[in-house]
Amino acid sequence: MSNGPSRRLVLGMGGALALSALPVFTAHAAPNRPISSPLVPADRATTLWYPEPADEDLLIEQGLPLGNGRLGAIVGADPSRELFQVTDASLWTGGANTTLDSDGQFPYGRDDFGSLTLLARVMLYMPDHEFSSVSDYRRTLDLSNGMVTTTYTKNKIRYVREMFASAPDDTIVVRLSQSGGGSLTGAVILSGTHGETTSVDKARNLASFSAAFGNKLRYAAAVTAAGDGRINATGTRVEFTDCTEVTLVISGGTDYAPDHATGFRDPDADPLALARSKALSATRTSAVRLRDTHVADYRARYDGLTLDLGRSSRGQRGLDTWSRLKARAADGAAPDPELEASYLQFGRYLTICGSRDGLPMGLQGLWLEGNTPDWMGDYHTDINLQMNYWLADRAGLSETFPAVADYCLAQLPAWSEVTQKQFNDIRNRYRNTSGKVAGWTVAFSTNPYGGLGWWWHPAGNAWLCESLYEHYEYTQDRAYLSRIMPLLKGACEFWEARLITTTVDGREVLIDDHDWSPEHGPQDARGNTYTQELLWSLFGHYAEACRTLGRDKEHAATVRNLRARLYLPKVSPKSGWLEEWMSEDNLGETTHRHLSPLINLFPGDRVRPDGGDPELLKGATELLTARGMESYGWACAWRAACWARLKDADKAYQLVLTNLRPWSGGDTGTAMNFFDMYRVSDTRAIFQIDANLGTPTAMLEMLVYSRPDHIELLPALPDAWAASGSVTGVGARGGFTVDVSWERGRVTKATIHSVGGRRTTVTMSGTTRDVALTPGKSVTLHGGR
Repeated sequence: MSNGPSRRLVLGMGGALALSALPVFTAHAAPNRPISSPLVPADRATTLWYPEPADEDLLIEQGLPLGNGRLGAIVGADPSRELFQVTDASLWTGGANTTLDSDGQFPYGRDDFGSLTLLARVMLYMPDHEFSSVSDYRRTLDLSNGMVTTTYTKNKIRYVREMFASAPDDTIVVRLSQSGGGSLTGAVILSGTHGETTSVDKARNLASFSAAFGNKLRYAAAVTAAGDGRINATGTRVEFTDCTEVTLVISGGTDYAPDHATGFRDPDADPLALARSKALSATRTSAVRLRDTHVADYRARYDGLTLDLGRSSRGQRGLDTWSRLKARAADGAAPDPELEASYLQFGRYLTICGSRDGLPMGLQGLWLEGNTPDWMGDYHTDINLQMNYWLADRAGLSETFPAVADYCLAQLPAWSEVTQKQFNDIRNRYRNTSGKVAGWTVAFSTNPYGGLGWWWHPAGNAWLCESLYEHYEYTQDRAYLSRIMPLLKGACEFWEARLITTTVDGREVLIDDHDWSPEHGPQDARGNTYTQELLWSLFGHYAEACRTLGRDKEHAATVRNLRARLYLPKVSPKSGWLEEWMSEDNLGETTHRHLSPLINLFPGDRVRPDGGDPELLKGATELLTARGMESYGWACAWRAACWARLKDADKAYQLVLTNLRPWSGGDTGTAMNFFDMYRVSDTRAIFQIDANLGTPTAMLEMLVYSRPDHIELLPALPDAWAASGSVTGVGARGGFTVDVSWERGRVTKATIHSVGGRRTTVTMSGTTRDVALTPGKSVTLHGGR
């Protein structure tokens, strides 16, 4: 094996990257504007609402999120002092981080590896609008329209504040309006978070700043206002006086580009000029049209899935969201199915806001409380990045998934180079004892510059490929499959060089070299279950992709042979659990947060109730039972998905409710704003997005299970949702989407739509039916027929 990327691999990567063409902060054409209003009426919208503003010091747990896939913000909705904490997904410190520490691992700090940071703080001041002086206050996160709205009354005048992050206009927009003959006077102030100096353009009523990090990433932000009264820019602020309506616009971005050849920079980008131009351009359109353009774009995604888990009581619907969360968690409380449905839709909202066609969502998505996020806000490759995207295809948001593939393709040249030059460093405890190296792998942490952080993670390439290939299973998009082939192939090449031979029960088998079962147990064990299961999936996916695309037949045959020789895990005769290591003994923590050895129960399905090995199924169930029902939010989400796969509705639902418990300083729970909170010390907790996306995934798995060639409806429907309900637009592997309605726990009607799939079997209410469709067609099944 060579020590550098092969010419064939580089050419393959180049072809894939040419097709990717990731957008950056750049000029864009004027968007199409809707002719009529697309707003969902208030009485039909799904909302979270609160009777008071967020505490400015607690925005991460009380503020409401906005995002357009690149720009994000958390807002507190205080009438007199509205703080926007603005983030750009590419505003990262650090860099390639290629110098190894003395243990053969990468540094993992904010200067070397780097960190996601805030772009700006924007403060909207409205004098004499203190919360204590207003009445009828209400702040709302409107999930149906993708907006945050604040309403209140002062001196008999009704004030409305509409806030949204528009993807078509690539800005954050605030519309201030009033009714009753009043006026609007105030100021918007722009501040950097890294010591930048804000200046104003008085002629254009604009405040802005620009700067560069030590890694030479250039960035900028701008704020402007437009209204029918007096507008004036001075100091660091833009003031508005005696307006009947005001439009505020926030813009900003960096010169980041997903191109290894240019050092992940766009040399032609001018972030300051772009920020100013986009902010001013938006003010040339009325705020109503900006809003309607945003809502039309947002609803084109959001409306792809509808969900009805049953009716909540009038009393439940009358409660504000925080009171409702606390009421549901009370001992003996009745189910609140509309609250649970809104939690799932909130996960979809975060996905739409956090993932478009740029960088994917990391540990905290686009929403930070400061410039020192835990774990740098990075991309963790041993569950978190993957869990962030379990929801997309299942929840009618397949168009949000390619951000992950584009990210991996953009990083692939760097990952390949550093793997082949440095993985076999003699100090690396995970190095290949074969002395050979090829392909690519990653560390547990990755950044946007091709850089790797906390510890090498050999099997990280296989788990990323598991997620990448699963997207193909949902969409059957061959062009996409062709794009990701360099990733699949390079991962297989890495394992060709790494696998070692041993003898088990008189048979020679292939196992992983010295490795770890994330994130516990011995770090020098060989053949751990996590890796062996991932390789079984990786090799199978690659061989199937080669067959589908009609390429690399010889290499596919080699990989199929490797798969046939893999050691596959067994059940310990001592514990009765599926072994986590090649040992009858449990070498780690019994109740550990990670479910690494159960990766082929979920998200994989080699271990399953229908058609799998019954002994393995029992061992997996025993191990899952031993792991327990209490953990961090993301770990409970993973447990819930596993129990859904085992068709245990009670346990899956119990874990959903565990994650919905109101957070009050414990290890985990749902904060006032629905963010999942994760305690990192006795005095501090942080928001981590994966549970907000993993828990809805488990909920959908309770309603629809799929694998290629098979769909099962309502496999784990809990009693709380069983009376009646429906869901439309659920993605199913094999190239289908599913609509299903039920009453008294049994399917009444199901429609299977083909988005590329041709044949599958559908199991519902105890019967199974073969379905054959051509792409674009559908079939409706009734009852048990």
